[in-house]
Amino acid sequence: MEFEQIHAKRVLTPVGWLENAIITIKNGKIVKIEQTNKVCSNNIKVLPALIDTHIHGVKGADTMDATHEALNTMSCFLAQHGIGAFLATTVTESHEKIEAALIQVKHSMKQGVAGATLLGSYLEGPFFDAAHRGAHPETLLHAPDRKLIEKWLDIAEGTLKCIALAPEYPEALEIITWLRSINVRVMLGHTNADYQTTKAALLAGANGVVHCYNGMSGLHHRNPGVVGAALTIDNCQTEIIIDGHHVHPAAVDIAYKCCGQNLILISDAMRATGMPSGDYYLGKLKVHVQDNVVRTKDGGLAGSALTIDCAVNNLANYANISFEQAWLHGSSYPAKALGIDHYLGNIAVEKQANLVLLNSNNQLVATIVNGNIVYQSSKDFTDILI
Repeated sequence: MEFEQIHAKRVLTPVGWLENAIITIKNGKIVKIEQTNKVCSNNIKVLPALIDTHIHGVKGADTMDATHEALNTMSCFLAQHGIGAFLATTVTESHEKIEAALIQVKHSMKQGVAGATLLGSYLEGPFFDAAHRGAHPETLLHAPDRKLIEKWLDIAEGTLKCIALAPEYPEALEIITWLRSINVRVMLGHTNADYQTTKAALLAGANGVVHCYNGMSGLHHRNPGVVGAALTIDNCQTEIIIDGHHVHPAAVDIAYKCCGQNLILISDAMRATGMPSGDYYLGKLKVHVQDNVVRTKDGGLAGSALTIDCAVNNLANYANISFEQAWLHGSSYPAKALGIDHYLGNIAVEKQANLVLLNSNNQLVATIVNGNIVYQSSKDFTDILI
């Protein structure tokens, strides 16, 4: 359903809250935001829709299924959690299965999905180091290969937006520099690199690190490792999984204090998200989910069952910041990290109308994508839409 105006008690804009405001939308874009003397009878808050830049699957579906149905299932589920856009993320698998996933993302972007916008694909693996492989099968890991990457970029036709790799491989820096020259985002992860190697990779053009603290060399006072680089080097985009299991609350607070706006909330969610406890697969790896915690048979964490709306609440609690400030780490800052903040991530004139409506208890009332309601918790919008 497309509509023209929203009247809300509060609207979160780049300069702060706007009280008693009307947002005018036309052709999926915001064309006007103005305060009004008209009495607002609701307690609705409007915020920019969330963006999940690193997600594998939900609700039994996974990017590696390489089907439109799986990607559409992800899209619709995410909309139910206030997420308006996402990057479909792969895992380490055979080259053929990775290629099938990349091709399907390309096709599904053209076809369109019913909920959150599919922004493209995020290649997580196989260019990792075995020491911090996590759920990635060691036998399928190998050094970054420019010819292979060129092939995958050709297959994706501009839809492969991000490539993760371990920077300690001999040709890694050269490949990072090349990828940045063609505007492909590079993230460092599943790596045993030391501080100096990580710093060199970031200075060569790598954008940031994959799920900070997890899948990398840790922080030691005489060997700062990848974590030390992520927390101290300017403009390092630092992904973090704030589900209460992957990262201790105190470590979250440290990352927030060090990284500021460069701290990016991700879910790293896999197909068990939104599903009952039991056994599931992440790529080739069988995992067990109990109480929303995903573990391998050896007890290691393997993806998550998190959603970004929950991560926002956790960040607010762990870092002792306001809800709206935490929200920006799942909306405005991810948009900036992806280089799409000229049209997504905040509420301003000429931006895409990707919005969420929350009630006074910060519960989701509706998710709006391109000016259309893609999810609503109530059918009664008579006092909101005008």
